[in-house]
Amino acid sequence: MGIAMTARSNTAPSAEEIPDADGAPRPGDSYVQSFARGLAVLRSFGADAPQQTLSEVAERTQLTRAGARRILHTLLHLGYVEADGRLFRLTPKVLDLGYAYLSSLPVWTQAQPLLEELMQILRQSCSATVLDGDDIVYVVRLSAHRTMSINLGIGSRLPAYCTSMGRVLLSGLAPDVLRERLSKMALLKITPATKVDIDILMEEIAQVRRQGWCLVQEELEQGLIALAAPVFDRAGKVVAAINVSGQTAGPSVAHLLEHSLPKLLETASRVSALVRVQQ
Repeated sequence: MGIAMTARSNTAPSAEEIPDADGAPRPGDSYVQSFARGLAVLRSFGADAPQQTLSEVAERTQLTRAGARRILHTLLHLGYVEADGRLFRLTPKVLDLGYAYLSSLPVWTQAQPLLEELMQILRQSCSATVLDGDDIVYVVRLSAHRTMSINLGIGSRLPAYCTSMGRVLLSGLAPDVLRERLSKMALLKITPATKVDIDILMEEIAQVRRQGWCLVQEELEQGLIALAAPVFDRAGKVVAAINVSGQTAGPSVAHLLEHSLPKLLETASRVSALVRVQQ
């Protein structure tokens, strides 16, 4: 496949400036550059760069070698990276940052049994995600069996435009905001079935908004089919999505819509109720 889809790690942008009102980058008094650069260094590691030299970190973060060295040695001292000769890699301590986010949202701990119940009933993998920029980020991942050629877990990222949960989450955006968001995305044709035309995607997502669910076939990976539904907060805003997924060689689309969709929508409604209680 032409895109990395485990915990996606884009080359970290330079974190030296922030945009002003008209979009032009400028320094800000409330913006701590050294902290932003440290986060950029952490984000430069990923599936495509599990370990890096100092020069590679500097190149990927657009920092000077001296700047990258100071940050790496600070992270080394704090235990977030380790060194093996010239190579640096993340340590498991980095997970503390991600789990701090999850622990601040107890709804997903409470929702997991509901997704486990759905997985047992349908015998299909179940997940929950939230939208972060152009990507969906997994907050729950339950695999009934191997449905994809890649391993996904909590914190993994996938592109929103070509995934069932992504389109559900994008359907919560106003049409003008959605079009602007899509126009800035890197719309890659990952499989022959991947839709990349913005007008087509706008109509697809509008349909998701009208019907309250989304079915995506083989747009992310050949042989993969996924069905997703939205999770709403008290104000009726789409705040998350849940899905079930399987292989196209398995149940037919008609069977999924008749048998799986009602149970998926029921579970989404129950998770939405948990979200409203937490607010």
